[in-house]
Amino acid sequence: MSNSENNKFSLISFFMLWFGASISIAEILTGGLLAPIGFKNGLIAILAGHLIGTIILMLGGIIGAEEKLPSIMSTRISFGLYGSYLFSILNVLQLIGWTAVMIISGARSVNQITKILWSFDNMTVWSLVIGGLICLWIVIGSKGWKKLNFIAVSLLFVLTIVLSTTIFKNNELFTKIPAGDMTFGTAMELSVIMPLSWLPLIADYTRHAKKKKDGIIGSFAGYFIGSYWMYAIGLGAAIVAENPDPGAMMLAANLGIVALGIVVLSTVTTTFLDAYSAGVTFLNILPKLDERKIATIMGIIGTLIAIVFPIEQYENFLYAIGSVFAPLFSILLTDYFIIKKNRKLQENLLVNWGATIVWIIGIILYYQFIKFDFIMGATVPVMVITSIIYCLSWRVMLGWKYYKKSQDCCQK
Repeated sequence: MSNSENNKFSLISFFMLWFGASISIAEILTGGLLAPIGFKNGLIAILAGHLIGTIILMLGGIIGAEEKLPSIMSTRISFGLYGSYLFSILNVLQLIGWTAVMIISGARSVNQITKILWSFDNMTVWSLVIGGLICLWIVIGSKGWKKLNFIAVSLLFVLTIVLSTTIFKNNELFTKIPAGDMTFGTAMELSVIMPLSWLPLIADYTRHAKKKKDGIIGSFAGYFIGSYWMYAIGLGAAIVAENPDPGAMMLAANLGIVALGIVVLSTVTTTFLDAYSAGVTFLNILPKLDERKIATIMGIIGTLIAIVFPIEQYENFLYAIGSVFAPLFSILLTDYFIIKKNRKLQENLLVNWGATIVWIIGIILYYQFIKFDFIMGATVPVMVITSIIYCLSWRVMLGWKYYKKSQDCCQK
């Protein structure tokens, strides 16, 4: 994507982008995980978690809109060049993982549809088809992408209406006793963690905003509305039908072959962002490479992983993302919005050891809070505590920065 004025995004472009991204099988399946706490409590957890998570997500988007920096490159503000390299590697790995997860979940839903309609059962073929369409979406580029995305999101909006009608007309939604056991804190964590999983990507797109408020308002509204809706659909499906798979729901609604196209489309519009941002992140390490070509390669790698290594531990994958990126962005947001001493890149800063140590403490805290099963989940308290630790210690750790020049261990 170019920074030229023609490729700048408007408010409606951001809304379409993030609404399309949120209408995904992953969001529906994650909403289905909340079924054990019931429909009413589930909706409360989804609302509270998404408000908190999406607000934090937008703070990352503000940095991108103001500094015109991709998400991972912006971590140089707090962690230095080498720190951003480490986070680039971690982010590429999680984005390739997301690409694979989305392709697998999409292929499974499509395969379920074709198995019933035509007795065609081949996960590998559908993984290749979905992966190929994602790579094609990347190759088309931002100009063609915006037109296609508008059409795709309009069709996906119809999908949400159909799925909502199928699920919410069932009178058992509020009366049926759900199976399983889950605390409200775990439900909150699973609601917060999905919008925060986009935190390492958000600035990749808001940096292209025509106006800062367009990027923030459009992104917030598009993602919050779409994701909340998808979670609610998954929650309802898991309670009533005990199966949150969108393919099964659409077959139940007698959509037939139309269901096939809808599942593929929803998977492509979401997974495109993962593959594209994996390419953008990789450029933080090797900036001379072509953005679109690298993103296409990332899409191919994700497709191959989806074929060879089916990912089953989805919930643990979400927790792993939260443990790494919640404390990381807590430090960056604290530096940028609270301390405000380092709001620009320091080109000669290689490593900020103090920030790195606080980040590691945050990772340890995250897994402790997962065990505590706190009512607010793990992400929110860990980000708050990490921020407090950093606020109290950053002055003491000024001399822990390593620079290119001879004054390596001194304050700049």
